[in-house]
Amino acid sequence: MKNLAAEFIGTFALVFAGTGAIVIDETTGGTVTHVGVGLTFGLIVLAMIYSVGDISGAHLNPAVSLGFFAARRFPLREAIPYIGSQSAGALAASGLLHLLFPENKMLGTTVPAGPGIQSFVLELILTAILMFVILGVSTGAAEKGITAGIVVGAVIGLEAMFAGPICGASMNPARSLGPAVISGHFQHVWIYLLAPVTGACIGVLGCCCVRESGCCSYTGSHPTQDACASASSTLKAKQLSQC
Repeated sequence: MKNLAAEFIGTFALVFAGTGAIVIDETTGGTVTHVGVGLTFGLIVLAMIYSVGDISGAHLNPAVSLGFFAARRFPLREAIPYIGSQSAGALAASGLLHLLFPENKMLGTTVPAGPGIQSFVLELILTAILMFVILGVSTGAAEKGITAGIVVGAVIGLEAMFAGPICGASMNPARSLGPAVISGHFQHVWIYLLAPVTGACIGVLGCCCVRESGCCSYTGSHPTQDACASASSTLKAKQLSQC
């Protein structure tokens, strides 16, 4: 249950800070700026990876959880509750933003600036790149370690800054679902549910093409178990060195 709570809290923080930056930028007439919104998304993901990475793996994104499943690093029986927790966290964050800023009608809902197919392709490619990077820096199905937060946060911030004005750079079904449900804007939500999941699967294929065989396989371990095993190995190594 702790891992599900971590996913709820982490996704809540992501949606509250990220879409909150959009809402506040609109409310204050552009004080946060587009660059500020992109940095907010990147920094909150970085912070949550370091905060809950050892507890749940810090997926914070249904597309990432399904990507780990497609990579055979995460069983479906665990991915489904993760997606539920992530969606609940996003809905809670958007609900709170609605209470704080009732005059804002969109609440940071992702909407294409051009043709829907343009945003679909952009979201697909952005998520494929994100998933490719995550698989490269993650341990099993866990985003953790000294560099994971920096690398993943940097990719999200970068993609949000250059693609945000066109497609919203969601890369995350939960991030788009929360504002859409609370604000009642469902017209384009299919793009942000389908494209990231498809893109994550493409990112898995890319990882399989460049990494050694067997890198994408489920070991049956849990992020917390991985951390405990690592600590145990370190302790044993110290004990042997003292002998």
